[in-house]
Amino acid sequence: MPLLPTFSRAVGLALRQNHCPPVWILSRAQLQQCRFASILGDLRDVKASFKKRIRRGRGPSSGKGKTSGRGHKGQKQHGKVPAGFQGGQTPLHITHPEKGEANLFALDMSPLNLDTLQSWIDQGRIDPAKPITFKELVDTRCVHGIKDGVKLLARGKQVFKTPIEITVSRASRQAIKAVEDAGGKVTTRFFNKNGIRAVTHPERYPPNVRLANPTARKDIEYYRDPEHRGYLAHTLSEGESPSLFWQAPGKAKNVLPKERLQQRKDRQANRLF
Repeated sequence: MPLLPTFSRAVGLALRQNHCPPVWILSRAQLQQCRFASILGDLRDVKASFKKRIRRGRGPSSGKGKTSGRGHKGQKQHGKVPAGFQGGQTPLHITHPEKGEANLFALDMSPLNLDTLQSWIDQGRIDPAKPITFKELVDTRCVHGIKDGVKLLARGKQVFKTPIEITVSRASRQAIKAVEDAGGKVTTRFFNKNGIRAVTHPERYPPNVRLANPTARKDIEYYRDPEHRGYLAHTLSEGESPSLFWQAPGKAKNVLPKERLQQRKDRQANRLF
């Protein structure tokens, strides 16, 4: 029997029964497989893409029927109550307030102890021959996230023995002494939020991006202090204090020319009273 009548009868029977023709028939005839238009009516969202809304007051079988989860009677069933309302009496946060206050200027420094740093060096995670910055600390997970900076602390200073060159935001005096006794160098530098991102993710910034300098008096004085190994210590002249209120001995703020000084002396000498 020829193929064409058999194929046509099979396709006609499938269409009359509202079914798709068999795939083997379509493949033999080299035709494209047909699909139902009713599939469009079966489209739906993923179950995890939305949260079902609770429909209250739809009978006891819904779990939120009758009183709709508000309970029986009372002020909270009949209306809304402000947060912290205690029936009209003076709230506890007024009668028993919290003591003290929060420091709005406190910095959230990520701690970096010397024993952790030595352990990372021994495991080969950090190369001590290269300068250590925030990028090496974050990439090797030695520090988990940096908010306002990194402070080098002296825990485990007795086991630290590797000479390194490290740049951090702050450093304790014992940590500085331990690193320098091992033949290393510590430099403290100011980093703002944008500066931390520029160091940890240099691919997001242009090359040789310039980092911001401190503007607050407290930060300027800290990074001008040689005891803190600040990167601005080279700006101090001999005998000058890191404080912005004191200058080196013999250094005046406004030095006038000799002629102006002589005129001032002459006027003071000619005064009658």
